[in-house]
Amino acid sequence: MKAMTELERRAGIFAALADQTRLRIVDLLTLGDLSSSEIGTTLDLRSNLIAHHLGVLESARIISRTRSEFDKRRSYIGLRPEVFDTLAPTSVTPPRRVLFVCTANSARSQLAEVIWRDVSGIDAASAGTRPAAVVNPEAAAAAARHGLAIDPARPPRHVDDVRSDGDLVITVCDDAHERLRIRDDLHWSIRDPARIGTPAAFDAAFDTLLQRIRALSSRLLAA
Repeated sequence: MKAMTELERRAGIFAALADQTRLRIVDLLTLGDLSSSEIGTTLDLRSNLIAHHLGVLESARIISRTRSEFDKRRSYIGLRPEVFDTLAPTSVTPPRRVLFVCTANSARSQLAEVIWRDVSGIDAASAGTRPAAVVNPEAAAAAARHGLAIDPARPPRHVDDVRSDGDLVITVCDDAHERLRIRDDLHWSIRDPARIGTPAAFDAAFDTLLQRIRALSSRLLAA
């Protein structure tokens, strides 16, 4: 019941911010506290409209009012400090290790592993459902262009030889997701850069993986 109440609260905040005028008010308040008359002057809005929009923001618990210590007739409006920290989805309990899986373990999962190790302190590994003989040299080159290194001495490995209890299994190709005999925990549909084979294709895969990894790692609770 608590989680549902929190979800409803977040939905109310998003609903209140779906109005352009209210969003402009919130933008102003990120810089400092203002009185309602100051907001009206800055945004060129009538007092009745300001009162309406502030009422909506107050009902959604986005803003709070404090009485001026000097002029007791004046109130200042400010953002509640906890509002934007709680708009994001809740954190995820960190796994023992993250295991990235693709088909050949020669490109996408290898890139994901080295990116994860660079971004997060949680351990990572990679594997494939049908491992290739060697790592794709374009994947190694893409990692190097971003200051990372794929170990050339470690050949691609099969997921059955790598996976262990406690892993968070993330498939980074559709083939692995659809063929994997064990259930993956998350699936990221990353296009195979080897099909195109150009440095630009591998850099695009790298950038997509980096965005996904940053987003996930930011939601993991501190270990």
